[in-house]
Amino acid sequence: QVQLMESGGGLVQTGGSLRLDCARSGRIWNILSIGWYRQAPGKERELVATISRSGSSTSTNYAESVKGRFTISRDASNNTVSLEMTNLKSEDTAVYYCTLFTATRIRYWGQGTQVTVSS
Repeated sequence: QVQLMESGGGLVQTGGSLRLDCARSGRIWNILSIGWYRQAPGKERELVATISRSGSSTSTNYAESVKGRFTISRDASNNTVSLEMTNLKSEDTAVYYCTLFTATRIRYWGQGTQVTVSS
């Protein structure tokens, strides 16, 4: 059974930094993409950053609102994906979810971790 476990959320002041980590347990093949989404109160869940695989190449994708501030990385040997967040803004406040999408069109979600940015 595949499980995703996020860690690293918390409360930070505007302009501060946080690092989120996601650890995967359980064996899985043919991962097409792995990354982060977020959901703010009263809003739909939205993509934050993903790493996608196409053949032998990989690519990263960021929401426009986080480009230049957030960096996604993956450690395949440890089955982890991380999100470095800098220059945080109040609008970054949300529950952040780790997600994984497979070639068999199955999407897995973590339970989410709260990030709160206070001014």
